[in-house]
Order: sequence, then C-alpha cells, then structure tokens
Amino acid sequence: MRMSLALTGLAAVAVNASCKGRSAATATGSSSAASTGTSSGSLSYGNGTLASGAAAHDAAPSSVSSSSAAAAATSASSSSVKTSSKAATSAANSGIKGFNYGAFFLNQQALTQTDFEAEFNRAQNLPGTSGWNSARLYTMIEWGTANSVIPAIPAAIATQTTLLLGLWISGGDAAITNELAALESAIATYGTAFTDLVVGISVGSEDLYRDANNEVGTTATYLMDCISKVRSAIADTALSAVPVGHVDTYDSFLNSTNTAVIDAIDWIGFDGYPYWETALPNSIDDANERFYSGYNKTMALANGKPVYVTETGWPTTGDDQNLAVASAENARKYWQTIACSLVDSNINIWWYNLQESQYGTATPDFGVYGAGDLSQLDPLYDLSC
Repeated sequence: MRMSLALTGLAAVAVNASCKGRSAATATGSSSAASTGTSSGSLSYGNGTLASGAAAHDAAPSSVSSSSAAAAATSASSSSVKTSSKAATSAANSGIKGFNYGAFFLNQQALTQTDFEAEFNRAQNLPGTSGWNSARLYTMIEWGTANSVIPAIPAAIATQTTLLLGLWISGGDAAITNELAALESAIATYGTAFTDLVVGISVGSEDLYRDANNEVGTTATYLMDCISKVRSAIADTALSAVPVGHVDTYDSFLNSTNTAVIDAIDWIGFDGYPYWETALPNSIDDANERFYSGYNKTMALANGKPVYVTETGWPTTGDDQNLAVASAENARKYWQTIACSLVDSNINIWWYNLQESQYGTATPDFGVYGAGDLSQLDPLYDLSC
C-alpha cells in the first residue's frame, strides 16, 4: 500500500525514524520511509505517494463479497448518525472516483502545479473508463516548506478536479498548526474556486494504528482535539458544511479507547490491500474476500456513518507476498473485481495509484501507469469494467 504525504521538520524526521523495517505481515506494506517524510501504517516511496492500508490487519474472513457492497452503501447512507450537522448530511457516498496523489516524486523533488495538472488531466482521460476526477491529498502543505499551500490546489482549480483534503497531525503540535495555516491560506487565496471543489477533509491518516504500534501517531484524545480544531477553523468559511473524517484501520476503532472518535467524525476512510495480507490466503483469487471482509467490518463499527474506500490497489511489479503475485494481469483482475464493484455500488473510491515510478522505481509498483510522460503512455492494464 502506498500513500502520499508530505511532512515537514520534526514530524518528518520522527516518521522516518519510526517506520523503518516494518514487515508486510505486521504492517500493510514494505517500509522504505527513510527521508521521505511520508507516513502511514506501512510506507514506501511512490510518486510522492506513500503507502498504507488497513487490510493487512484483517485476520478473520467473512462471507460477504462484492455483491453486498450496494446494500452496505445504502445502509450507511440511510442510517441515523450522531453528528447532526450539514456536513454529516453531505457525507453520504455518492460515487466519487479518484486517485491518491503525493507531494513529491521518488527523488524527493516536490510536485509543481504543472506536475499535478498533468496527473489530474491524465486521470480524467483514461482509456476504457471515465469520471476519475477526484484527488485525495495527504497534506495541505507544499513539500519542503513550513506551511505554503500545496500546488495541487491551483492545479485542481485549473482542471476542475474535486478534492478529498488531508491534514497531517502526527509528530507534534506544529503539524496541525501548519496544516491549518495552509488550509486557511488556501481559502483566503482561492476562495470558492477552491472550496467548491472540496468533497471532504481527512484529519490525519492511520494515526491511531501507528500510536498503538509505538510509531509516530496520536492518541484518540489528541485526534479528537485536532478534529475540533479543524471544525472551528472552517466553521465560518465556505467549507463549514464539508464532511470531516478520519482514515484508520478498522481494528483501531475496535479498541474501546478509540471508539469515541467515530462520534466526532462524519465519515470513515478504509484502506484495504489484500496483497499485503500475508497471514491469510491472499492470492488474486482471494482478493475479493480479503477486501470486502475488511470493508464490511469497518461498516459494522461505523455506527451508520458512510465508509469511503480511501486506498486500495494491486501492484504490477514487486515481490510475492505469501500467495499474492504482483503482475499486470493480476492488477487487471483486481481492478475488475474491486474497482468495478465499488463503482457499481456508488461507493466513494480513491485508487492507489495513478503513477508511482517517476524519477525512480517503486518496489512494489501500484501505478496504473509506468514511468514516463503520462500524456504519451498507455496504462499497464485494461481499465474497462
């Protein structure tokens, strides 16, 4: 699993130091976070995208498959929730389709507005499919700066790409302070051209999981304080009705000390990677069972709140992980099984990933595209359903 996130200063150093050496069996991916400034349950380089996912913690199979996804989405949308804000109302799954986008390339070079526009334009014009016009970000901050606005924001405006914003909160109080400064700056600078594109805000990503594993994360109490700060920051802005959520592993929410977080958010983000679930049968033929087992467990603990799929994918290259084999053929099968079923069920999804290998080689590589100029490349596998 891979995600993308740009950290700065002490937070980046702390994450880099704590995330090395994690195995796929205990995390959800290989760890190669040194000097990346990325973070999540398990990290690895990836076109500015860093790795993470909840599925590797899924230890019990379920009888539920993709055929139940539509019913689950309907149940989440219709159930009552404790949050009675406009944001909760607007949080329902609505069939958003997009990709995860990081803040830097494999060589630590920050993505520019031009880079983001190229990626967003490619995603909006994929052969064999359409409608992939949303971007999940992991930070509001431009890579290598204290709190300058990430250039993905003007790129999204230029390409009319919707945004699931991410605010990084682990590593010390400066993290949320700088993220909010960048968010407030983006609102002031770009106005409704920016805010009209925002479909949600994620406060942190897998912070509870990392904290429980003695990595750089946060406690539930601190996470809820950050959620409160975000809600206060957007209360009198055009983002006041935007749903606020958190992405973490489902087993983190099973911990009684963390369940209060669910009441504080409008939606839950699920990261699922059967490829990394080495403690269970995880061949491509098992992928549907592995993925929906984790997703449905998350649904069960969500108290009726919608569950978005914030990360999932299958690598085209990389080492075998138990029964999981990285190949373009298997990535195609995974897309057809998981992406297509989620799209059919109108569940919000941000795929991992559009392109991982750029200015370096990602191992494993979850990218739909290989290295090179996205405008000149063909996808590595068929994206039709």
